[in-house]
Amino acid sequence: MKPNSFYPVILTKQIALSSNFYTDLFGFEIVYQADWYVSLKMERDNTTYELALLDSTHPTIPSAYQKPVQGMILNFEVDDVDKEYNRLILSKKLPLLLGIRDEAFGQRHFITCDPNGVLIDVIKVIPPSQEESDKYTSQVWSDHE
Repeated sequence: MKPNSFYPVILTKQIALSSNFYTDLFGFEIVYQADWYVSLKMERDNTTYELALLDSTHPTIPSAYQKPVQGMILNFEVDDVDKEYNRLILSKKLPLLLGIRDEAFGQRHFITCDPNGVLIDVIKVIPPSQEESDKYTSQVWSDHE
């Protein structure tokens, strides 16, 4: 398969609230908007990121799966995780589900969530410990220092 695009679609009963959350706090722009579906896009440094929101009861969803999202994490890699922590947690008062911390596997991060309970992991890639660096197949952190 050679996809032309790939993006997550969050099944939700809160289309408008979720759309406002991602546009206001994360910089997405609305590409398409209906009462049952919103397509969002963000462009940064010649890279396009997409996210969609879909009413979980819409008839295009098989009936056995017409329920809001569960068990999903969206990772947002950023240049300054401490700045985003101050903005999202301290200023905007989003729920803090995992406090900001450095991980031996090469991340400084914190976790919050969107209005649907989708976990949002805000990450700055940092050099891993020596033990963890041996597990990488390529050096991914050098571009992020």
